[in-house]
Amino acid sequence: MLSILAQQLPQGLQDVSIVVVLGVLLSLIALMFVILIFSYGQIWFQAYWSKARVTFAELVGMSLRQVNARTIVQATIMATQAGLGRDITTRKLEAHYLAGGDVPRLIRALIAAHRADLDLDFDRACAIDLAGRDVLDAVQTSVNPKVIDCPDSASGKTTLSAVAKNGVELKIRARVTVRTNLQQLIGGATEETIIARVGEGIITSIGSADSHFTVMEHPDQISKAVLHRGLDAQTAFQIVSIDIADIDVGENIGARLQADQAEADTRVARAKAEERRSFAIAREQEMKAAVSENRARVLSAEAQVPKAMSEAFRAGRIGSSSFTSGPSSSI
Repeated sequence: MLSILAQQLPQGLQDVSIVVVLGVLLSLIALMFVILIFSYGQIWFQAYWSKARVTFAELVGMSLRQVNARTIVQATIMATQAGLGRDITTRKLEAHYLAGGDVPRLIRALIAAHRADLDLDFDRACAIDLAGRDVLDAVQTSVNPKVIDCPDSASGKTTLSAVAKNGVELKIRARVTVRTNLQQLIGGATEETIIARVGEGIITSIGSADSHFTVMEHPDQISKAVLHRGLDAQTAFQIVSIDIADIDVGENIGARLQADQAEADTRVARAKAEERRSFAIAREQEMKAAVSENRARVLSAEAQVPKAMSEAFRAGRIGSSSFTSGPSSSI
């Protein structure tokens, strides 16, 4: 189009127009270059002097994909300076950023794992981060184990209540030292499961003890027995130790239960005695009613005798000779 217009102009004007067009194009190119330098120059120079492989094209592509270029470049620089290798590229970091991951914490977690010689690769770290777990906290807990109170103070309880075989209650507070199991962090159970399992194991161990004196003399046996049960299976943590922090003697639950049972047995016996007494009284009343009924029948029968005798006299079945003569007179 420009060449056609230039051919229609005189020779002098053609030369001037070509120079103007070239000048405009060079000005646009220079302006674009200045804009790129102004926008990404500092980031690119920072990456260049840090030996991180980042190009202007990648920086422009990040902007077009709405990715924070400074975050990706800084993460790449951190990974390069820490010696994590060339597997961590800007494209992988962009993908993790667009998936909703926390790129700075991911890189810091990988650096901490690399320094501590932990087996944590980039893909697993990304999966842990995208699963909603704090990957940096997981690595730090794996290096520096943390202590969990059992029971958890958030539940409102300060001690666990368990009863030995002799019926005495013991109130126990334990402390569980755990560290993160990075291989089972995805899909593994959380701290609540650890607390529940440890509490169950402590209550079971105390319940199987013959006396509360045995538990108070050797509390380490309880912790060892609970620790050897493998309570950290299928969880995101590995139990390092279980320590009994405090033991208090509570009520004599066995004696109280026996007293309650004796009182209940007494009430049952009283109820049965009252039932038997009520039955005897009712039977007595029934017998009295039967005696009265039989007596009435006797009186009724006695009242029929004079009537029968009078009828016999009138019928002639009985005469006066019957009363005066004996057996010989009738013969």
